[in-house]
Amino acid sequence: MSNSNNAAIVEISQTANKFRSSIVLQFENKFIDVKSILGLFTTLLQAGEYNLHVHGPDAEEAKQAIKDVFVKHEMKIQVVND
Repeated sequence: MSNSNNAAIVEISQTANKFRSSIVLQFENKFIDVKSILGLFTTLLQAGEYNLHVHGPDAEEAKQAIKDVFVKHEMKIQVVND
């Protein structure tokens, strides 16, 4: 894994931990708590598009912040409004 991937994972986790909402990343049939850095390391090894599910009191702010980090690191993400 490259240092840029490591930096992305750390930044995603740190950003997620600023929010009270539940933030879950979906890739194929896997669902990972974005606040878990270990879960991110095992999931973000594969290139692809990820789906982001956010629920909670600060969900809108969390969605935008996580999306911004993915875009910054040139990773594909789709925010799911469910």
